[in-house]
Amino acid sequence: MIAFDPVNKVVVAFVVGKRNQKDADLLVRTVKEKTTSNIPHFTSDELDLYEKAILKVYGTRKGIRQIEVTPGKKSPKRLPLPDLIYTRVVKIRANHRIVGVSTEVVFGEEDAAMQAIARSPVCSHINTAFIERNNLTIRERNRRLTRKTLGFSKKKKLLVSSLNIYFGIYHFVKTHKGLRVQVDQEERKWMQRTPMMAAGITDHVWTLPELINFRVD
Repeated sequence: MIAFDPVNKVVVAFVVGKRNQKDADLLVRTVKEKTTSNIPHFTSDELDLYEKAILKVYGTRKGIRQIEVTPGKKSPKRLPLPDLIYTRVVKIRANHRIVGVSTEVVFGEEDAAMQAIARSPVCSHINTAFIERNNLTIRERNRRLTRKTLGFSKKKKLLVSSLNIYFGIYHFVKTHKGLRVQVDQEERKWMQRTPMMAAGITDHVWTLPELINFRVD
């Protein structure tokens, strides 16, 4: 699933259910379908499923014959595009405890990755803070994801449906203090906005009945 954070201008994507290669591939394909032609700067944890999925969706077969392959190793099926940047956070563990955190650039040049981060208005280093903050917010506001709860979903379809309703309310119905803008009016000082108002998708705060009854073509 995908959530948009207009305050920090980042797209947060995550897998619903078990983390396997099939769901990771679907996640990255969905990101490509929902974003513009510009290739996003990907950041994740050290799970290798994302590396394979990103290369599968944003990779190319051109230039493979020119690659020198070490004897005994198979030649790659795909190569990353020149504009593809993928960085990840690696947790260093010892005796089942995290003793340190490092970062690495998987696809792309390190200088290009650092320049992309330097252009960001909210980031100064490689991190997964936005997805972790998003996960915490969802757990706080959706009982189905609360730890040790009796309100869990027995079927994945129901869990996805509950998340769709939650994200609809989060983006269209709920106003966010960080998105409000000051207005010069006697009756009020601030105009409250939802994430979709900040993104220019809608011009008003939706009501819950309006959201539930909206027909998606």
